[in-house]
Amino acid sequence: MSVLTLYNYDLDENCYKVRVALSMLGLEYRTAVVNAFPGKEHLTPRFLAMNPAGSLPILEDGDLTVFGAEAILAHLAASRDEARTWLPAGGADFARVMQWLTFSAGELSAAVAARAHALLDAPGDEAALRAGARKALRVMDDHMTARGFAGADWFATSGPTVADIALFPAFVLSRDFGVDHDEYPALRRWARRFRALPGFLTMPGIPDYH
Repeated sequence: MSVLTLYNYDLDENCYKVRVALSMLGLEYRTAVVNAFPGKEHLTPRFLAMNPAGSLPILEDGDLTVFGAEAILAHLAASRDEARTWLPAGGADFARVMQWLTFSAGELSAAVAARAHALLDAPGDEAALRAGARKALRVMDDHMTARGFAGADWFATSGPTVADIALFPAFVLSRDFGVDHDEYPALRRWARRFRALPGFLTMPGIPDYH
């Protein structure tokens, strides 16, 4: 099995998603520290050659380079989880996981950008980013409310998947830009369950939800 190398910035929540996945999958990997703030090292020619989008995380898996947190999560689950519990091999469960990975990379990106704007002075329209983040979190809370009525604990299937890993950071770190988690009770319950999973890792800003 080839060696995994994660190009990582500790305070980047997309990097955090990958660290959590690596831990929950029980995978060994090397970390390459990137001075994203204030150094903007991820925008240098070396890193743009690996990821033209100029963002983190980046994963090297032998000769393969993968960028984008959701793509990395899918790759790890498909290539390293033989039971395919974290990313079902096909059918309706696969589709449900993929739609939430797409949501994470799309609509939920407003929450990632709002936090980066608040903490790291990243560019963006603060009001628009916060409104977009709250709209996405409301979609998530409504979904998990409905899942709860159906007796389900996780976003996509009967157990945790990479969809849950992808969605978790944007909610739990949203207090960094002023979101009141009491407004999202279904997500609070889900976050408590997620924190109890084997291999869970925390990072600064994630509440305990006692």
